[in-house]
Amino acid sequence: MKNIFIYRNILFTLSVRDIKAKYSQTFLGILWSVLQPLTGLLIFTIFFAKLIKVDTHGIPYPLFAFTGMIAWYFFVFIVNQGGMSLVDSEYLLKKIYFPRLILPISKVLVGLVDFGISVILLLVIMIISGHLPKLTLVYFPIFLGLTILSGLSVAIWLSALTIRFRDFQHIIPYLVNFGIWMTPVFYPTTLIPQKYQFVLYLNPMAGIIGGFRWCLLGDVRPPIQYLVGIIIMVLVFITGLIYFDRIEREIVDLI
Repeated sequence: MKNIFIYRNILFTLSVRDIKAKYSQTFLGILWSVLQPLTGLLIFTIFFAKLIKVDTHGIPYPLFAFTGMIAWYFFVFIVNQGGMSLVDSEYLLKKIYFPRLILPISKVLVGLVDFGISVILLLVIMIISGHLPKLTLVYFPIFLGLTILSGLSVAIWLSALTIRFRDFQHIIPYLVNFGIWMTPVFYPTTLIPQKYQFVLYLNPMAGIIGGFRWCLLGDVRPPIQYLVGIIIMVLVFITGLIYFDRIEREIVDLI
């Protein structure tokens, strides 16, 4: 972490480069960050609110679903982009030295741009619908930090393993995309039978999304059992850092 601070200029340079590359030569530019989540929200609202009519504890369904979506999409972005960051920057790794961990971390800063735009859009929708933020909004940074930590815990492992085993670049993103169905992103946890609730407790993003809904929308506070998934995520993050540190010197030779 000390080396990352020393090389922080490279971290910010890489992040700015990726942000510019993402929106350059596009007709709508940054508006894509608004249109993409709104399109998904429209589909989920029609299916779950209009057809299935799920109970969201008095919270308007678009707010309920959108809160889960912005957290999940941020997590997925970190995993997919951070996990492929070393392979995608092969030319850079062979030219100059810098802490390799900077590459997956830089993707967090890139993803924060889209996440920030989505949060602003969510607040606008909340104000228009008359569902004003609660005092629990002060806990928002905690759940934002947990989302970043959760995404990096997978991305760091994925970036390190992909160097040796390229199959992981196909397997992990597929599993993560499938994970949206195992996470209460667009449906409430009450749809899951009580005897299967333990599956949600093992999923750190389930508790984190519940936390976002609690602090932003005043939904039910997530039960303490979700700490199981958070603890697992922290252990995965720590072991990922250890493994990454072990192979860092070999990355240029292996890539």
